[in-house]
Amino acid sequence: MKPPPKSIDHYLVDQTEEVRVALEKLRHTILSTAPGAVEVISYGMPAFKLNGYMLVGFAAFKKHCSLFPWNSHTVEEFKVELKNYITSKGTIQFTLEKPLPVTLVKKIVKARIRDLKEKAKAKPASKK
Repeated sequence: MKPPPKSIDHYLVDQTEEVRVALEKLRHTILSTAPGAVEVISYGMPAFKLNGYMLVGFAAFKKHCSLFPWNSHTVEEFKVELKNYITSKGTIQFTLEKPLPVTLVKKIVKARIRDLKEKAKAKPASKK
């Protein structure tokens, strides 16, 4: 069994050129929308954390790629704009022939940033 990648760059090296280009574009869109995000590998796939919380992740599969919003309500929030994509509670599937529009990815990332800000406000202050 192959060990999980140590970084997003290592993950992308193992992809075909077409997939790598598509995922690099997605990566750039995420980072430009959430400039403070930190790249990590979670569950063996590229992901981004913001202020210590999971923001979004992505992965390549045999016949599609997926964007993971790391919650159960973002897909529902954007269901109208995602109607032409295969979705589940926490996954948005897309193909190289039908990628997610950059504007939609930006909206999803911004929605997740709002979620994380609300989550941080709701978190009780730690005791010293």
